[in-house]
Amino acid sequence: MASSWGLLVVVVVVAAAGCGGWRGEAAPTAAAEAAHEVLRAHGLPRGLLPAGIAAFSHDPGTGRFEAVLEAPCTARTEVGLRYNVTVAGEISYGRIAQLSGVDAQDLFLWFAVRSIRVDVPSTGIIYFDVGVVFKHFPLSFFDAPPPCLPTQLLLLTPNERDRGRQDESVDGGVALQ
Repeated sequence: MASSWGLLVVVVVVAAAGCGGWRGEAAPTAAAEAAHEVLRAHGLPRGLLPAGIAAFSHDPGTGRFEAVLEAPCTARTEVGLRYNVTVAGEISYGRIAQLSGVDAQDLFLWFAVRSIRVDVPSTGIIYFDVGVVFKHFPLSFFDAPPPCLPTQLLLLTPNERDRGRQDESVDGGVALQ
């Protein structure tokens, strides 16, 4: 038991040290500019994806996109959003479907965001499908890419803890805050 706690402390310290200088406030990368341009071209606000995008790909034929961030992170603005290292989905005009890698906070709980849509841009409302309900927010909350702070705690599944004991390496943790 003590070794599990020791491993968890080491993972948290290493993660904090490795991400200490990154605050999501650096100048936008070419990947971030490309991602935000794809959002804008599809009638979606730039602030749906955070600052700190390291790589971005988009297939205009299928709408499939993938954004790779510098680290898992949490954006705390009017809406609490948590991003995995990889955010992916299918984008079409006014909508992102089959979304993965984004969680939205409601009270004290985090819910996976399955899709995002803007029905009529003139209403100024954007909808997040979190499975049990559709949460709606003003579009203005997402005008600019939010600064995103690295997630401070990594929680490992039992298999990952066991694998870490065997080869002294840890990867594939789930980001929580």
